[in-house]
This record gives sequence, C-alpha cells and structure tokens, in this order.
Amino acid sequence: MIRKLKTWLFGETADDDGPDDPLHLAAAALLVEAASLDDNFTDGERRIIAAVLESRFGLTPNEVEALIDRASSAVAESAQLYSFTRPLKDRLQPEERVRIIEMLWEVACADGKIDPYESGLVRRVAGLLFVPDKESGEARQRVLARLDLRPASPN
Repeated sequence: MIRKLKTWLFGETADDDGPDDPLHLAAAALLVEAASLDDNFTDGERRIIAAVLESRFGLTPNEVEALIDRASSAVAESAQLYSFTRPLKDRLQPEERVRIIEMLWEVACADGKIDPYESGLVRRVAGLLFVPDKESGEARQRVLARLDLRPASPN
C-alpha cells in the first residue's frame, strides 16, 4: 500500500492496491474538504479532484466517483481533520506529505482564486502533517505557476 501511494505521489507505475485503500480515502477526503470549505463544491472542483485521483491512483472513472462519494460522506460525518491526516502523517515520508499539500493547493486554486477558508484549511492540514510553512508555501507557488495564476497580495 505504501508503495502504491509513493507511486501515486511520484508518478511511477506499480500494481494497484484498489479504490478501497484507506490512504486513498484519507487523501480524497482532504481534497473534498478543501473544495467544500467555501460551501460551494462545484462541478469544476469535483472534476479536478477526479482527475488528480484518477491519474495518481490509477483508478477507473467509476472507482474515482465512488471514492469521491465515500470521501464526501466521510467529510460530512467527521468534525475533525485529524482522522484524515493521521494515517497520512504516520505512513508517508516528508516529501510525500508535501505532495499532499500541493494537491490541496491545486484544489484550493481550482476556481482561479484562493478562498481564505481554503487557505486556512491547507495551513491547518500542513501543520497536522508536519509540513513546514516554507514547504507549503513553495507547493502553493508551484501550483500557482502551473495554473498561471498570480498570488494574492499580502494583507
């Protein structure tokens, strides 16, 4: 399972552990939480999450949709991020946890802007995953550059 997640994070090929992998659910739940924070989980955000999960986990479109549905239910039933971040923190290497943060920034930027609530979530998750602020900021900059977005001016 760890090998599969490393494959997902770093884009190599490996045997698929399947859509029921608990790390898949944890990562998907964090992505859904990021997209839902502004109370507007759009079809565009769902498509971005689906594309990220499909390409990184090597799942079929049907498996991805089922995973997003399970993740949405898990987010609705849980009032805390810890249940989603703990398995990731405990089982992933630091560079893999940074990749999770980068994925969260990608979802936060899905609509072309970063909502303050989404930004706050990414910062909280980074803390729970023990990702330093500097590395989270660098992940954010990579996403902004990839999406050709300008960073918001500091307040």
